[in-house]
Amino acid sequence: MTAPHARRRLASPGQALLEFALVLSILITLVFGLIDFSRAISVKQVLTNLSREGSNLASRGTPLANAMKAVVAGATPLNINTSGRVFISSVTNVGGAFVIQDQVTTGGISATSKVGSIGGVATLPTTSTAFPQPTQTVYVTEVFYLYTATTPIGKLTNLVMPSQLYDAAYF
Repeated sequence: MTAPHARRRLASPGQALLEFALVLSILITLVFGLIDFSRAISVKQVLTNLSREGSNLASRGTPLANAMKAVVAGATPLNINTSGRVFISSVTNVGGAFVIQDQVTTGGISATSKVGSIGGVATLPTTSTAFPQPTQTVYVTEVFYLYTATTPIGKLTNLVMPSQLYDAAYF
């Protein structure tokens, strides 16, 4: 007959393996979530910088087409031509109405400007009611980008990651 402490030792490796499997599955889920969440934050930061760059260039007198080229060129590591869309609009206060005077767009995805289209009344944030003043112009750059997760975290946890990211800047 074997001693009772010997039996416990034989059962211990199976228990440790089960605990390791449980902890490993939780750890993998956390790592996958961290990877995709970090990538989404990084892409959002690039979009913020691009929208600011476009509006800044346009507000300093750069033609909208040239500002657009600079935004697309500065989009690395993102590919605006296949997975994004950029709108740069000039909005002028004409008699109290914010009218879109000019607008350029480029990109590989279908997206609609949240500001509006040429000749129409612009939709500006409610905090922007003080600008533009009569006869002044505001330049708006909107950047859309399709985000795709690189890990299977969404399928593992039924977590829905955003599929389209958006940012806009008003100068």
